[in-house]
Amino acid sequence: MMSYRIVGDSCTDLPKSLRENSHIKLVPLTLIVDDVSIIDDETFNQQSFINRVKASPHSPKSACPSPEDYMKHFDFEGDIFLVTLSSQLSGSYNSAELAKKLYLEEHPDKKIEVFDSRSASVAQTLIAMKIIELADANSTFEEIVSKVNAFRDGLKTKFVLESLDTLRKNGRLSGLQAFIASALNIKPVMGATPEGTICKLDQARGIVKALLQMVKIIEQDVVKPQERIIGISHCNNYERALFVKDEILKRIPFKDCFIVDTAGVSTMYANDGGIITVY
Repeated sequence: MMSYRIVGDSCTDLPKSLRENSHIKLVPLTLIVDDVSIIDDETFNQQSFINRVKASPHSPKSACPSPEDYMKHFDFEGDIFLVTLSSQLSGSYNSAELAKKLYLEEHPDKKIEVFDSRSASVAQTLIAMKIIELADANSTFEEIVSKVNAFRDGLKTKFVLESLDTLRKNGRLSGLQAFIASALNIKPVMGATPEGTICKLDQARGIVKALLQMVKIIEQDVVKPQERIIGISHCNNYERALFVKDEILKRIPFKDCFIVDTAGVSTMYANDGGIITVY
C-alpha cells in the first residue's frame, strides 16, 4: 500500500473518524478578534469565539499558516497531499505552494501536490476522503493528482448563513449587493463559483425557507447523487443540520451523508447558525 500523508489547513472540518486517522495532519490558521489571537486547533472554543466576535465592532481576521508550518509535516517517508481552503478566500494555498517549492529545492525527489479546494470546510474534507479512497486502492501519485483534481472540479458548495456580518465586514461579499434586507429577515442562499469565490444563488424570507430553497437547488443541480457523498457542516446548530440532512435525503438518493461542527476558520465565515453543504 502506498505511504502517504494528507496535510490540510484547519478549515478542513473533520468528522471524528477522520480526526483519528493517522494519515491526516491539520495545520492551524490563527484567528484574530481585535487584539486577541486564537489558534484554530483542538483548543479552539467555538462558543467563546462566537461571543467575542458578536461583541466586537470589527471584523474577525485570519492569518494563514507560514510555509514552515506546512513543511514541518513533510519529513515523512511517503507522498504528501496538501488540501487548502479556496485561494480566493485566504493566503493558505499560496503559503502551501511556497512550502512545496522550498522543500523541493532541498528534496527534489519528493512527491508533493497542493490542492486548492476552491471552497472550504466539508469540501476540503471530501477531497481528503477522495485521496484516502484512491491511495487505499493503490493508485499512483499521478493518478491521485489527476482524479482528485477532476473530483474537486465536480464539487458543488451551497450555504445559508444566519448572519452575513463577517462576510460583509471583511469584504468577501464585494460584487454582491449589500443586504439591506436584514430587517425583512431575508436570508440569501449562497454558493461557490468554479473559481472559488462566493456568489448569491437565491433568497427567501426566514431561515427555514432559505434552507428549503437550498435543498431545492441541490436537487436541481446534483449529478449522479447515488455515487456522491454530501457533507454538511453547521456552526453551533446540530438540529438545523439534521433538518437539512433529512430534507435532502427525502428527495435525493446520496450514497452517504455526514455532519460536522465547524472548527475555527469555518466558524468565522459561517457565523452562529450557518449551514454549509458540499457534494
